[in-house]
Amino acid sequence: MAILGGAFLRIFQTILRIIQTLASILVLGIYSYFLAVLSHHDIPISNRYRAVEGMSGAAVLYGLFAVLLTLFLGGFTFFGFLAVLLDLCFVGCYIAISWFNRDGTQSCSGFVKTPLGDGDSSNGKSSPLYNKNGLGPNLHKSCQLEKAVLAVAILNCFLFAITAGMQVLLVRHHKKEKRFGPGPSNNYTAGSGRGRFWRRNKKVHNTRDAEMATSGAYRPSHETGFTGTTVNGSNGYEPKQTGYATNY
Repeated sequence: MAILGGAFLRIFQTILRIIQTLASILVLGIYSYFLAVLSHHDIPISNRYRAVEGMSGAAVLYGLFAVLLTLFLGGFTFFGFLAVLLDLCFVGCYIAISWFNRDGTQSCSGFVKTPLGDGDSSNGKSSPLYNKNGLGPNLHKSCQLEKAVLAVAILNCFLFAITAGMQVLLVRHHKKEKRFGPGPSNNYTAGSGRGRFWRRNKKVHNTRDAEMATSGAYRPSHETGFTGTTVNGSNGYEPKQTGYATNY
């Protein structure tokens, strides 16, 4: 059961890590698009947009590292402490990303504020990035992308908080397994050694000798001239002599 418990923790933690990484890739991809469009039109890029790009990129790298960490080194104290610390750092990062994309709470119809400019979402020409060739970003699409970033950022805030707690459980489970190890109480397999609760108070009585385990069982003695038992009877008396030896 202990092995299954440890395996469940690792698998569940790995699934959460994969979701975190995919969410971070989504944020990174959207903001890479925003920055590419702004750079292409020679529009000054706000530092907060650069910050979102950097934090999401770091989250992608950490997510890939964390998947391998959980699969191969999950539960080790040093790496567990490092993972908890980084998880809490990325909780803060995604809180900041959520704040930077707070305009994602607005409706995407009518006048909108987006990283690619402000204007009427139904009229692309209202964007400051509209050029002479009639090409410009779709503010409605830009608004929807910002909404997606906000939703994913909020999701990752909770996921990183959960994985921080899960990492603590992995470390505790690993220490428990290491402290007890294999033994007679767990059939010499990995585990904490705790038996089923309905068997914990039962005492096991071992017999010293097969003859002592059977009360009232007698066998004749062929080594001496006496016949009788070689063990005490059920009443605890000495063996009774039933005859004399004839082989003088």
